[in-house]
Amino acid sequence: MIFEIRSRDGLARSGILREGETSLRLPAVVDASSFFSTSLDRPFTNVPLGAPQGLAEQYLVAGEHPTTVHPQKPVPVPDGDIAMVANWHTALQNPRQYVDWLISLKTDVRADTAWYAPAAALPSTVWMLIATGFDLFDTTAVDLKSAQGIFCLPEGEFPADLLDQGVCACQGCRDHDLKVHNRLALEAEVNRVGVFLQKGQLRELAEARCRLNAAQVSVLRHLDNHYDFVEQWTPVARTATFKANSGDSMNRPEVKRYMDRLLTRYIPPSAEVAVLLPCSARKPYSRSQSHRKFINTVAGRAHEIIITSPLGVVPREIELCYPAAHYDVPVTGYWDREEVAVLADVLAKYLAKHQYRRVIAHLEGGAMQVAAMAADICGITLECTVRDHPTSGGSLSALDAALAGERRVRSDQIKGMLSFQFDADVDTAGMQVRGKFPRLSVMRNRRPLFSLDTTTGMLRPTFEGWSLIPRGYRVVIDDFVPQGDILAPGVLSADPVIREGDEVLVEGPHALATGRAAMGAFEMARSNHGVAVRRRKVMKR
Repeated sequence: MIFEIRSRDGLARSGILREGETSLRLPAVVDASSFFSTSLDRPFTNVPLGAPQGLAEQYLVAGEHPTTVHPQKPVPVPDGDIAMVANWHTALQNPRQYVDWLISLKTDVRADTAWYAPAAALPSTVWMLIATGFDLFDTTAVDLKSAQGIFCLPEGEFPADLLDQGVCACQGCRDHDLKVHNRLALEAEVNRVGVFLQKGQLRELAEARCRLNAAQVSVLRHLDNHYDFVEQWTPVARTATFKANSGDSMNRPEVKRYMDRLLTRYIPPSAEVAVLLPCSARKPYSRSQSHRKFINTVAGRAHEIIITSPLGVVPREIELCYPAAHYDVPVTGYWDREEVAVLADVLAKYLAKHQYRRVIAHLEGGAMQVAAMAADICGITLECTVRDHPTSGGSLSALDAALAGERRVRSDQIKGMLSFQFDADVDTAGMQVRGKFPRLSVMRNRRPLFSLDTTTGMLRPTFEGWSLIPRGYRVVIDDFVPQGDILAPGVLSADPVIREGDEVLVEGPHALATGRAAMGAFEMARSNHGVAVRRRKVMKR
């Protein structure tokens, strides 16, 4: 068997499982009696997940198909086999263990392996199974619910009399057949989750689905707490809008990664004065009417910093970078205490690292609370310029007066974006941004160095552009000249910081190539199949 992963969304994958001339699109529900017919009577696979290591080692036997894996017994899964986790349906009884076991299993098994959770999938749980990296399911669990007279929906399990109440119009409900309904409900939910996976919005579905089950909320939060693990599976950018619709959005790995890069990578322009500004519904902010007024009033006399939730701090220079120009958040005017505390901590750390002579807060409401708390932490005094509303004539006049006499700041958008994206301090002297948004390019002496990817706000270096980035984001390949996309078996090594979606430079003995990573570096090192880099240009050397 070969599992060809076509798309990813965090731990979730979709793709094609091939065996000879037959193929199956994953994630999928299969008939276990036919799909795994040779393993139905296999003994000693029903070892509890919480069993001690000695018991697991005594009874679990390697060499069977599919390969049974267990948190207490690392078992090598042969290339082309499927990893099966027996009793995974019991893991939800302990959300903390669910995450600990998951991390243990996913760390031990190769990244391009398909995962099977027997007797675990219900319409109400399969989204979580897919979101945490399982690909194959069977009908055992829903058939058991049918035998117990339980009507299954994605929202939960209910008495069988719902069959007659018109809540579902499937063939099973029309025929008054509970078993058919439950199977169809499971298959439909797998397909529904697959749609969100393809769109890159599985996290949004997860935050919505889990609200009906406390254990599922706990799993999501425990998984978010293991940032180092989930971050390596998380793409560096998505083409879909990032919807921050719940408090759990604050803990998304994309948000934590953004905050980390802001505080450890981003290089601001040399400025003595900072102006803290509110966000806008339109992205990027500078395209909104409110920010055009702010920009005209500031007139380059201060460093502009936007205060927003859930990202906290967005300097003007990186407002195009994902996720700053790609998120949406409910606007109510109310920021809860936890939200304010988290964002204030980020702002305080930023102001402590980049100290300004003056900090002007042109804010109101929750954003002003964030700024005030951060100022208290840092021990600085804010100058407040809002009189009634940030865009009112009186407020803008007050902001203009506060900046009277200040010298213009030399803004350097290119340095800011390159430092944030590549962790590189690039000499940008002589570089110019050409074109109009969104078709922007960076030139020096009429030679193209970078272009803007409008879907992600990331810079795409040319070969000359890469020469200015001295280290990092390199993929080393074997001795061949790429004729198309670069597959994982051809990769010898990759910079550990590379994540899916990153711009990378491919280096080989006789060729260089530019492209975008189709998987993270850790997956390149642990995969025998799949596209590692989507090649853009090749140069022989």
